Amino acid sequence: MLRTLRQDLQAVFDRDPAARGWWEVLTSYPGLHALWFYRAGHWLWRRGLYWPGRLTSHFGRWMTGIEIHPGAAIGPGFFIDHGMGVVIGETAEIGANVTLYHGVTLGGTSWNKGKRHPTLEDDVVVGAGAKVLGPIRIGARTRVGANAVVVKDVPPDSVVVGVPGRVTHRNGARILPADQRQSHAVDLEHGRLPDVTDRALRALLSRVEELEARSGITRPKVRESSEETWFYQI
Repeated sequence: MLRTLRQDLQAVFDRDPAARGWWEVLTSYPGLHALWFYRAGHWLWRRGLYWPGRLTSHFGRWMTGIEIHPGAAIGPGFFIDHGMGVVIGETAEIGANVTLYHGVTLGGTSWNKGKRHPTLEDDVVVGAGAKVLGPIRIGARTRVGANAVVVKDVPPDSVVVGVPGRVTHRNGARILPADQRQSHAVDLEHGRLPDVTDRALRALLSRVEELEARSGITRPKVRESSEETWFYQI
């Protein structure tokens, strides 16, 4: 347990450049406080002390604005950045070195008493406001874009964007951290995501151009240089 707590603390320094010192992190990081409230509640929950476990979780929610059910399974090195509004359900499973930003929900989609919350494998990053719903599995080293809504399984080494979430592979290659001293491979560049809608629209426009050229139809095109997006004058 002590080793896990140390890994939780070290995760803050590994993934938050704003962390200046141990005392600051220990006293002013609600994500870390919520996680340690959870670990205490989870210890009680596993021993059948359900009410004390829930009460510990509830107190942690009141103190931090982060709700983690004591029945969830969370691995070492878990980091919640800022954290306000994060909700993690009872049957959620989270691997090692996972990062969540504020407003993330790992929620259920049924009244089923069994497994109804998602599983996040190692080194997953979930962007601000994203919702991961149902008993689905998010593969290792995947990035979920901000405000995405994910309702289907995601393979490892993927990027998920949009509503509902759409998967874009990153050539199946594992992204390693620049600092090889780190023991994990968390890729925090969750703001640099592909626009799959834009790609689809560009493909459709290219197809329309091709069909119009074959049919002898010509239309003027206007290019908006700032966005490098092609529009048709109707």
